[in-house]
Amino acid sequence: MLGAVTEKFQNLAQKLSREKKLTEENIRDAVREVRLALLEADVNFKVVSDFVKRVKEKAVGEIALKGVATGDQFIKIVHEELISLMGGEEPKLLLKGDPAVILICGLQGSGKTTTTAKLAKYLTKKPYEKKPLVAACDLQRAAAVKQLQILGEAADIPVFTVEGETNPLKVAKKAYAHAKENGHDLLILDTAGRLHVDEELMREITAIKKELNPQEILFVASATMGQDAVKTAKAFDEAVGLTGSILTMLDGNARAGAAISILEVTGKPLKFEGIGEKTSEFQLFNPISMADRILGKGDVINLVKKAEEHFDQKESEKLEKKLRKAEFTFGDFLKQMKSIKRMGSLKGIMKMLPGMSGLGDLDVSEKEFTQIEAIILSMTPDEREDRVELLPSRRRRIAKGSGTNIDRVNRIIKQFRQMKKFLKMMPKSEKKLSKIAGKLAG
Repeated sequence: MLGAVTEKFQNLAQKLSREKKLTEENIRDAVREVRLALLEADVNFKVVSDFVKRVKEKAVGEIALKGVATGDQFIKIVHEELISLMGGEEPKLLLKGDPAVILICGLQGSGKTTTTAKLAKYLTKKPYEKKPLVAACDLQRAAAVKQLQILGEAADIPVFTVEGETNPLKVAKKAYAHAKENGHDLLILDTAGRLHVDEELMREITAIKKELNPQEILFVASATMGQDAVKTAKAFDEAVGLTGSILTMLDGNARAGAAISILEVTGKPLKFEGIGEKTSEFQLFNPISMADRILGKGDVINLVKKAEEHFDQKESEKLEKKLRKAEFTFGDFLKQMKSIKRMGSLKGIMKMLPGMSGLGDLDVSEKEFTQIEAIILSMTPDEREDRVELLPSRRRRIAKGSGTNIDRVNRIIKQFRQMKKFLKMMPKSEKKLSKIAGKLAG
């Protein structure tokens, strides 16, 4: 998403890097390109006008800092303004009450029902650790209840339904009572959507709001809807009083300008974002993270969060000690590979690294990963832990068991030995070790 904007900003940085200082003259063209890039991305016109005005005021007259390229200064200003535009800080979720209540609303086709299941799954994890119940209050769309039941089963989230009921308010009230009686500390209501905003839809949501007093009313907006999502969010906010929005389908090729204009127009923060089809591909919206992605700086914030979720702290500490003593084994490597695979696709992880946004539609093959995993799995426990010598006969057996060939096995073993040799040569000094690690990361 927003690939064209990212490319334009990166080109701007290169052009401006040849200038000694930012002036009104060399900024004029840059600001014009920023304006066009944002408008092409379907960002709201008024939002764009206000944004470029602030950027220009900050940029003009800036004197180049020693050792910092003028282009970098300009991008830094844009980065700061993007963060400010999208709320500045990671939004908080208000979950008070027993149970706390979240009402999900939006138009048909925005991914509302799928998002409901994703949100419920997300809130079972740290730091929330809730025990949610999801109520199927969308009684208008055919198969909406069944869809939610299927998603709930896949995400291991209970779904409350009332067979034959046609009144969503009655379902919501019964769901609340059921949640209270059965120890659920969170109730999420999936309400009906329409093809457009209408009075009947608003009456249904208003009635549920009045009866259950939800702490959060979240509007689900699809990135594919562009400015329609912004206008609709504003209409919902005026009618029922939103507390925030959830942006979905950010993994597609949509222009996604709504991502950087919905907060400015509605005055209500973006709280979550859907980044894929799986129930696990859902995360808290972070303005710094989004600004980084727009400017092609990767997504280190969410990469760290993924790592913290999927890598065991104690295991990581053990591994660090082994690395320092050059005692890293094939078994250790296999554990790390499995943790990385749980984080998502290799291509997705690579694109989160700074400087890797240029991958575009490049198909990052995971064949290498799969082959290495097959080779290690074909080893005996003693071979994996490096307790026996990998003689040619053993290597032939490993090649046959992994479906590869002897050359591939030899190459993997050679690379592994070289890595261990390098680890043994590493200086014990913490300062030097950090310096080398930094160069390797670079």
